[in-house]
Amino acid sequence: MTAAPHIPVLLDEVLAALAIRPGEVVIDATFGAGGYTRAFLDAGAIVHAFDRDPDAIAAGAGWPETREDPPRLVLHPRRFSEMVDAMAEAGISQVDCVAMDIGVSSMQLDQAERGFAFSQEGPLSMRMDRGHPDAADFLNSADEGEIADVLYLYGEERQSRRVARAIVAARPLSTTTQLAEVVRRALGYRAGAPKDPATRSFQAIRIHVNGELDELEQGLAGAEALLREGGRLAVVSFHSLEDRIVKQFLRDAANAKAGGSRHLPVQAPAAPARFARVSKAIRPSDAEIARNPRARSATLRSATRTSAPTLLPKGQAA
Repeated sequence: MTAAPHIPVLLDEVLAALAIRPGEVVIDATFGAGGYTRAFLDAGAIVHAFDRDPDAIAAGAGWPETREDPPRLVLHPRRFSEMVDAMAEAGISQVDCVAMDIGVSSMQLDQAERGFAFSQEGPLSMRMDRGHPDAADFLNSADEGEIADVLYLYGEERQSRRVARAIVAARPLSTTTQLAEVVRRALGYRAGAPKDPATRSFQAIRIHVNGELDELEQGLAGAEALLREGGRLAVVSFHSLEDRIVKQFLRDAANAKAGGSRHLPVQAPAAPARFARVSKAIRPSDAEIARNPRARSATLRSATRTSAPTLLPKGQAA
């Protein structure tokens, strides 16, 4: 199937930021159900799509563009933090555009057996791939302090210690609904409240299990290394922790803090900006949110690569 079973968020805005021309090489760092990739192919691009989720790659393998000669869609069953190495193996040193849609996909959320959502019964997994411990492994083995730190850092849960204490007391946990009930009881949740308090804990545990913030930092560095001069980067994030990383990365890469002050000592010249035309945060319209409520928390930031030397991510090839 080439039709995506979900609605890609901020699609028109992403396409405007990338301004794809026919024949350009585009990386879709987060293939998912293929919504962005479909639009990139329709714009005439050659797409290299990454996804660590084998189910996403298997679904994309049936697309006709993978069978063209040469193929206009190349699927990489890898983490997007590995994009520099993967493209080098494909014989490509520079690309024209990189798009990143960060976080869990609608496809993953809607599959109860993946264990991402607390709204339906499923195994306590939350893994985007299958090569490392899952949420149940972490929650049933970590000490209370480590669990509390994860909930506070990645879920911004102010009562993280109370929730962690309740999780340890309730072990072993094996399903999403078990975990959700433990969190709700710990925080005194009442049915009908505007926001389920389990949301923050599920977000935090998912981010920890999948190493999502480290992946994002490495992926941004990889995009910088691959984009040619004039190449475009577009990143869609879905919560403040992700957006903060993207905003800081682009601010540093664009030397947005440069300029100095007459009240401070003379400083050495700043390094050349590696990105320019950094956009302000772009958020979905009311009309898009009405069509797709999951778009509500999305933020798009984009920028254009300059000719300045890159800062390579650690452990990746030049």
